Amino acid sequence: MSLHAVRPKILGIISEDVSAWLVAMLVLLIGGILTGLLAWSTQNLFHQQLRQRFQLLASERYSRIEERFEDQEQRLDGLRRFFSNSDSVSRAEFDGYTQPLLHRTQRYFYAERVSRAERSAFEQRVGDEGLSHFSVRELNADGQLQLAAERDEYVAVLYSQTQSTLASPLGYDLLSESMRRATLERADQHGGMAVSQPIHLVNVEAAYARGVLLVAPVTQRNRRDTAATKPYGYVVAVISMRQLLADGLPEASRDYLSVRILDLSIDDQHEVLFESPNPPAVSELSSTRLLRLADHEYQVDIQPSDAFVQANHSSVSSLVVLGGLLSALLSALLYVLVSQRQRAVKLVEQRTQELRDREQELRRTHGQLRSVLNAATQVAIIATDLRGVISTFNAGAEQMLGYASAEVVGRMTLESLHLPRELVARSAELSVRYGKPVPTCQAMLVEGEDEGGHEAREWTLVRGDGSHLTVNMLATPVLDEQGLWVGHLAVCIDITERKRVHEALAARDLLLKKLSAHVPGGIYQFKMEFDGRFSVIYASDGIREIFELAPDVLLLDAEAIFSRIHPQDTTRVRASIRASADTLSPWREEYRVQLPSRGLRWVRGEATPEELPGGGVLWHGYISDISDMKRVEEELRALSITDSLTGIHNRRYFQERLITEMARVERGGGALSVIMLDIDHFKRINDQHGHAVGDRVLQVVCERIGHRLRRTDVFCRLGGEEFMVLCPDISGEQAYMLAQQLWQGLRSSPIEGVGTVTASFGIASWRVGEGVDALLLRADSGVYAAKQAGRDRVEAEIN
Repeated sequence: MSLHAVRPKILGIISEDVSAWLVAMLVLLIGGILTGLLAWSTQNLFHQQLRQRFQLLASERYSRIEERFEDQEQRLDGLRRFFSNSDSVSRAEFDGYTQPLLHRTQRYFYAERVSRAERSAFEQRVGDEGLSHFSVRELNADGQLQLAAERDEYVAVLYSQTQSTLASPLGYDLLSESMRRATLERADQHGGMAVSQPIHLVNVEAAYARGVLLVAPVTQRNRRDTAATKPYGYVVAVISMRQLLADGLPEASRDYLSVRILDLSIDDQHEVLFESPNPPAVSELSSTRLLRLADHEYQVDIQPSDAFVQANHSSVSSLVVLGGLLSALLSALLYVLVSQRQRAVKLVEQRTQELRDREQELRRTHGQLRSVLNAATQVAIIATDLRGVISTFNAGAEQMLGYASAEVVGRMTLESLHLPRELVARSAELSVRYGKPVPTCQAMLVEGEDEGGHEAREWTLVRGDGSHLTVNMLATPVLDEQGLWVGHLAVCIDITERKRVHEALAARDLLLKKLSAHVPGGIYQFKMEFDGRFSVIYASDGIREIFELAPDVLLLDAEAIFSRIHPQDTTRVRASIRASADTLSPWREEYRVQLPSRGLRWVRGEATPEELPGGGVLWHGYISDISDMKRVEEELRALSITDSLTGIHNRRYFQERLITEMARVERGGGALSVIMLDIDHFKRINDQHGHAVGDRVLQVVCERIGHRLRRTDVFCRLGGEEFMVLCPDISGEQAYMLAQQLWQGLRSSPIEGVGTVTASFGIASWRVGEGVDALLLRADSGVYAAKQAGRDRVEAEIN
């Protein structure tokens, strides 16, 4: 029976081989479990109450922000109605109305739309009102107002009411800056309020200079100088988010909530529009909600602040700290007892193991170096001494140069392997550079300081059979342990095949460039990464003509293409590209581009998608300019709806517009009337004066009637001497009055060579549920009744 030494145990149960840390952690774990069980029930209750308090505070804050958003919209809408329902608004009336509205709003102003031709008269009119230095202005590069450049249209600030002590930017052209212009265009497009992206507000204190513009278009039905599709002016609320949201809140040190509002108008970049001065506390509690202001949605993130955490602290931490301290004290005591004896033993074992590891590492390093030299059959590794005599010639060098190692080592120099004329040329180059002779034996080893140190260089080596081999050679010095230069190491890589491939690729690129130069358009490769980013892989020189962008610019920034696409077409083009990527179906689009030199052009793009292994999509496509084709289409369209003799619209266009207008009134209500007229005794005019005179009579009648119609009325020739006027938004009584004016204007002025020409008029206004044929039949019946009653008259609407 063998005897084994009995090793003592700590506390009678723990072996001395057990880690002191393990003993300490075991005791600490037991103490922690006991403490955790005691605090668990209290902690759960505390977290539930904390979450409920936070949700109540967050809901109240969301409601307050939403009410303030709605309040801003209601105030601006009231100001808009004030302008819309007034024939004119003076500066004093504007100031009196907007002064009470400035609560939580930096500024209200009214901007009027002015054309290039109206600018001088507009500035003179405002100057006559008392603003002698008024002019239409824009911001320069330094952020200062200066005289606005000539443009087709301006939207200039006319009235302004503000809380700011800084001067009001009267005359500032809102169209001179892209973000403000985009906001007005959205307001025009939707016919309602629009809010801008976050901008730097003009003439506002720096603390409140970051905010948004809330814009509402102002229209008046009876303004004859207002375009049919554009409002004559805009009312704007200048809103500083800091002023709007921070007003009425507790001090930052007492506010329990930290609020952040993100602008979501840009898909790939959400800008922080407002952030509370008090930072959020480290907490799992958070709340996010989308709130809407006009046509934008904002993401409102609410988190508890340090004040909230401090006001709702839990006593559980004290309990945990106390239990943890007791457990830690006991663990530390046991650790000291166990570790004292083990420390010396571990130190000896550690030193012994380090020596063994270093010995193993040294052996592995020697073996790896030996294996590298033997295994590098595709790389020539050649070492020399200071004289250039070769001392190492690996298997790769033997295979590459056709020499056996025994033939070279100690017998040949590195210089003897090089093509002599290259060494002579390199030696002459280095001699000129350094101002002293450089031997050819050192020409392949010397590197100039301006070349950036040691770099691989292309050389031609002479093989054993006399043939030549092109290689990249990197030559570096070999140093001993004292840092002394004892030789050189040259690493050579055969680049013969690579040069051949490069030459073939260069020839292919040249051929592709020549072919694409004769194609009337642009050839391209367009790539979309898996994360949605776009890039241009290839673009022929024809792209320069399409987008007025150099192909090199597109290769660096694919988004430059979308900057040329018309803003109204950008969204559609992007959507079609993504749809093509999702379904891998051919992409085909016609869209407009806005070019710096040639202006607005139409282009057509076609491409075939190819799914890439990494998850992206690559399109191979062609793009061409179709502006001439679009122009011909528009001319054909105009010819198809125009009467060739009189120049007014024909029966086809009238029928299309009538169907459209009837659908509008059936859908949204409103009035619609038609006036039919027939020239009296027109056959007699043709018989007495000839058809040429008859044609001139038709032209004069159309000219006289056309001058008396509204811009929204549609005047058409149905055929022969019959004409029709489509009058949107007027009743039968109003249509009768208009017909009386047309009748009077026609008969009051004789036509030279013919005399007085008269016509018979009939009127019909649209009735609910009535179709196109019934409406036209009533108008035709009115004309018939007028002729039966003696012609040259306007027959009232037949019930």
